[in-house]
Amino acid sequence: MDALDIFASTPVWAAALGVLLVLFALGFTGAPLWVWAAAGLVALVGFGAPVAVIAVFAVLSAVFVITPIRRLLSGAVMSLMEKMQFLPVISSTEQEAIDAGTVWVEGELFSGKPDGKKLLAEPYAGLTAEEQAFLDGPVEEVCQMVDDWEIWQRRDLPPQVWQKLKDDRFFGLIVPKEYGGHGFSPSLNSAVVAKMSSASSTLGITVMVPNSLGPAELLSHFGTQSQKDHWLPKLAVGEVIPSFALTEPGAGSDAGAISSRGDVFKGDDGELYLRLNWRKRYITLAAISDVLGLAFKMFDPDNLLGKGTELGITCALVPTTNEGVILGKRHDPLGVPFWNCPTEGEDVVVKLEDAIIGGVEGAGRGWRMLMQSLAAGRGISLPASATAGTQQMARVAGAHALIRKQFGLSIGKFEGIEEPLARIGGYAYVMEAARRYTNGGLDQGAAPAVVTAMMKYNTTELFRKACNDAMDILGGNAISRGPRNPIAGAYAGIPVSITVEGANILTRTLMVFGQGAIRCHPYALKEMRALMDHDVKAFDAAFWPHIGHVVRNGFRGVGLSLTRGWLAGSPVSGPAAKYWRKMAWSSATFAFLADVAMGTLGGDLKRKEKLTGRFADIFSWMYLGTAVLKRFDAEGQPKEDRAFLDWSMQYAFAQIQDAFDGLFANLQVPGATWFFRGPLAAWSRLNRLSSMPSDKTGGKVARAMQVPGEQRDRHFGAVFTTLDPEHALGRFESAMRLCYQAEGVVSKIKAAIRSRQLPKQHPATLIPAALEAGIITADEAVLLERAEEARNDAIQVDSFTTEEYFATAVTPSSTGDGASGDGASIGAVGFGAPASTDAGATTWTGAVVTQDPAAE
Repeated sequence: MDALDIFASTPVWAAALGVLLVLFALGFTGAPLWVWAAAGLVALVGFGAPVAVIAVFAVLSAVFVITPIRRLLSGAVMSLMEKMQFLPVISSTEQEAIDAGTVWVEGELFSGKPDGKKLLAEPYAGLTAEEQAFLDGPVEEVCQMVDDWEIWQRRDLPPQVWQKLKDDRFFGLIVPKEYGGHGFSPSLNSAVVAKMSSASSTLGITVMVPNSLGPAELLSHFGTQSQKDHWLPKLAVGEVIPSFALTEPGAGSDAGAISSRGDVFKGDDGELYLRLNWRKRYITLAAISDVLGLAFKMFDPDNLLGKGTELGITCALVPTTNEGVILGKRHDPLGVPFWNCPTEGEDVVVKLEDAIIGGVEGAGRGWRMLMQSLAAGRGISLPASATAGTQQMARVAGAHALIRKQFGLSIGKFEGIEEPLARIGGYAYVMEAARRYTNGGLDQGAAPAVVTAMMKYNTTELFRKACNDAMDILGGNAISRGPRNPIAGAYAGIPVSITVEGANILTRTLMVFGQGAIRCHPYALKEMRALMDHDVKAFDAAFWPHIGHVVRNGFRGVGLSLTRGWLAGSPVSGPAAKYWRKMAWSSATFAFLADVAMGTLGGDLKRKEKLTGRFADIFSWMYLGTAVLKRFDAEGQPKEDRAFLDWSMQYAFAQIQDAFDGLFANLQVPGATWFFRGPLAAWSRLNRLSSMPSDKTGGKVARAMQVPGEQRDRHFGAVFTTLDPEHALGRFESAMRLCYQAEGVVSKIKAAIRSRQLPKQHPATLIPAALEAGIITADEAVLLERAEEARNDAIQVDSFTTEEYFATAVTPSSTGDGASGDGASIGAVGFGAPASTDAGATTWTGAVVTQDPAAE
């Protein structure tokens, strides 16, 4: 019996099933076009199709398989897309943002078929011995020097702290060692910012800004040798304080709209100069800076540089002592007392070659410099401070949940407290995993602009949620401000991190997916460039593989959905394996829907920000989930961390599921909208990736957070901690340890009460009786007394006399214009307090803070 006889004798149902299985196998594996053609030809011949049908199929196959012939069709497709204006209109600033940085692991997640082994092989960042010594030495020392309440009252860091920052070269963390800096890795930069921010947000901001986007970063990568030699040694030791001015009243998210300008002219000495005019705001450190990094639009009206009259955005260094530079005022960002200021410049003249970063060659390249710097930097500073802030919330809320008692029980035993406490712990676990995973890539030289945008957006948003939950748990202890309150300052300042370095709304809708869809897609950017260049060969090489990519992901999405991910492999065995399979399922569905959206909406997708926001949520949580899986594996898959793994991954997939539901309900696909909103949406709701973490899992996380020891320190150890009971943080830490140690003693007394050996009273009041009855030992009695004393002290809140409360108030003068020209005097304890009042005349005390805080 030959092959044709076998085909002929096969039942119709079996033949149909066989065809479907072959089609599914070809689609699921992403078989190349020639394999599809060969399989189709075999099927037609086997089923006895007419010769004419086979011939037509062969001709069509040849059109698509034979490259020179297919390019004719590609040219026609190109022309049609150009006529339809299918491409989104991309501004020059957007194009430079897209081109900046590199594609890292996010490319795998966008592919629809992520390589788990590759994702797992990425380094989980740590510190060198030198870096760890710096963290344990100078960083620890400066954290011990600050009192955050005092800083809020002073509206500044103390002079000795400023000097410490200069002496230990904190402003030179990223300055190369050959210029006197530390030349530390992104991991150390992140660790420093995390620890210092957890001690004082003002301290963290003051150190992070000079080591983020600014003169040091730009000079190190783009400066001329002369500029590096002149500025970097001074920046490294704090001899020169830098700031960087980009934002303007009319140019926030739309940085291309900046009105600041620099005009080229030739001086009497024959040299080229710039005449600069600007009006900037929200510039950190500006009022106390010695050199201002300035972004402006550069014009050369006489074409003296031979590059045209409009050169575009340029970055320059302007000494703040130059005539025409206007400084001195401060903004008040929600009371957080870091130096954030407006600055203006009126006809400020600088020598062109010395001022423009990169010299003449840097003219017009400023936006590219900024985007390339932010491609990495956006993933360091704010994610570090947000992660540390969340860990500090976990430590404080966990301690308070154990210390605080109501109805005779620690409030952490109530499920109403367990729920928000578990969220804080889960967020902290996710964020630290993502911080370390991202830093691992940055340490290796990656500059993944999309990943760092994800990090900035998601970590600051999770910090906001964690802080809200901590406020609820601490209740009155959280809302009563004063030196005892460890979280009020963070709560007040959270919107600052939400707003800066790209407002979160913009970051989510435009950068994570809007740019990510172009940057991370394996073919989209190649197709766009081919269309812009009218390159048929390049378009052909990208377009048809793109079609195959869509087909493969469609088949993968269906197959993985039907099997709940079991058709995908996992790079590991054990409790994390099921989550790796779900990640493959999520990736395939995401990639297919992304192509559907791009294919049907084209350039309009850029304006569908509700859709791009949901795509961004899926993309982000795939990345965050991958980081969690990497962390669990890198730390040896500890059994005691299983609850943190499960909570984090279930939460991640629940966020992804919610975003998918939103896409199915709102995505409009010509001719198929009904299918997406009906059958597909219903199937997605029935066959969910995950629900939110269970009460049981959350309870395990919450209970672990109330146990002092190795696990708690490992999960929430990126922060500054102390056991000093006089410190706002140490008071909670010390009381928690004592209360936990005394729980066994309390249990003995409660058992004696139940057996009627002791009367029904609060255990703390029965210590003498329990000791006398031999129920507890003398050492246990001392421990319980210390624990109760610490517990009582930890739950106290601050109160002030009328004189103390108004000591930092602004008191108007008898004329109503204020005691000084601007209505206030800045004193040693803040806005200066009146020393005395005589017949309505007000005088003020306090050493005035000078422009250079270190000189006070």
